[in-house]
Amino acid sequence: MSRKLSWKPSPMLRYTLLRLALFVGSFAVIWGLVYLRVVPAGLGKSNLLWVMLLALVITAPLSYVLLRGARNEAAAHISQRVENTRRNLAANRSQEDAADDATRAAQG
Repeated sequence: MSRKLSWKPSPMLRYTLLRLALFVGSFAVIWGLVYLRVVPAGLGKSNLLWVMLLALVITAPLSYVLLRGARNEAAAHISQRVENTRRNLAANRSQEDAADDATRAAQG
């Protein structure tokens, strides 16, 4: 029997890649607007920095609105992993306590 390999990226990776894609898209649009002189260019050699900063400023509210679902999915995934880690730590702590109690009982 052949087994299908299916890989699904973690929600955090998906959200990060979507944010990056949104930034690259905004950067390209703003670069085009600067090239067409619709948006003012930076002074001297600062044009690239100007376009990057403007793309960051525009991407922030866009990602808040457009990527709400991906962000909520990533947050749920992270909180689930934190909860699993807390449960595992509590289980390990109780095992250590039981071992300590058994050792003290054997010595005393």
